[in-house]
Amino acid sequence: MRGLYSGGGYYRNVSSRQYSGQSSSVFSMEEILRATSNFSAAVKIGQGGFGSVYRGVLPDGTVVAVKRAKLLGMQNPHVDVEFRSEVKIMATIEHQSLVRFYGYLECGEERIVVVEYVPNGTLRDHLDRSDSEGKKLLDFGARLDIAIDVAHAVTYLHMYSDHPIIHRDIKSSNILLTNSLRAKVADFGFARLGAGELQGHVSTQVKGTAGYLDPDYLKTCQLTDRSDVYSFGVLLVELASARRPIETKRHMKERLTARWAMARFINGAAVDVLDPGLTRTPAAERAIQMLLELAFRCMGPVRDDRPPMTECCRSLWAIRKTYRDMIADNQSVAISY
Repeated sequence: MRGLYSGGGYYRNVSSRQYSGQSSSVFSMEEILRATSNFSAAVKIGQGGFGSVYRGVLPDGTVVAVKRAKLLGMQNPHVDVEFRSEVKIMATIEHQSLVRFYGYLECGEERIVVVEYVPNGTLRDHLDRSDSEGKKLLDFGARLDIAIDVAHAVTYLHMYSDHPIIHRDIKSSNILLTNSLRAKVADFGFARLGAGELQGHVSTQVKGTAGYLDPDYLKTCQLTDRSDVYSFGVLLVELASARRPIETKRHMKERLTARWAMARFINGAAVDVLDPGLTRTPAAERAIQMLLELAFRCMGPVRDDRPPMTECCRSLWAIRKTYRDMIADNQSVAISY
């Protein structure tokens, strides 16, 4: 019997696999095709290493993002591994700063994940400010709020989920922003369950993105929650400077953004790291000094020297309070005159 036509062939009505412990929906191919208008190019919103992403609408009107893996089937077993990892992990987590998981489909060669649609693009889009829609400049206060949202999300994964989870791919292009500029961490294809306290690490093949990878993990293949902390430190430098972790077109001394930023910080010139699009106010200068100090600790070469994410949260709250207090004091002085 013939199945559903997708424009690229027919799909048999293969039953989807139910993962143990799943409370999420197992979508049918018919539902996915209807939600995405048969994977119409008009609703395609992204393309990455995993495959394509489409904006979809469920029958109840819920707007979702439909991630469709490349149709490589069993020729590329890594697609299956990452797909199943993402499904198993996302089905067990729920936090306001994590992209919500709605369900999945495993049907023939199709591997599809359905998640919350976050309308305002990625953090990287906003830092670049060069996409076709013309993203507005993120002010320094908004950047601190985003850092805190991400820190809360990663803290939840490390400490408050049913089992400790290491994301392994914390980066600006995996952080989505809502219309009110609240951050949501996405993409759990590289995520791994963490080890228990006795073992302390998971021995695994190195996965991640160049520029964000923990050098200790890269050297030993021993993954810990401090690997996420290292990536988070790189992200803090990104937020401060708006530069990408690797800037191939810059002078050799500035190509590795984190190394360049830490050199400026150590030499007492932290303010040089500030995104040139931002105004150099006393509040911004003090806040970036504090922010780079935290980033410096997060990116320690030895994982045991890095702070846990709970400490990162506390530090960021203190930085935000200092920044807001200095702005308020400055406004009070201006009004008195």
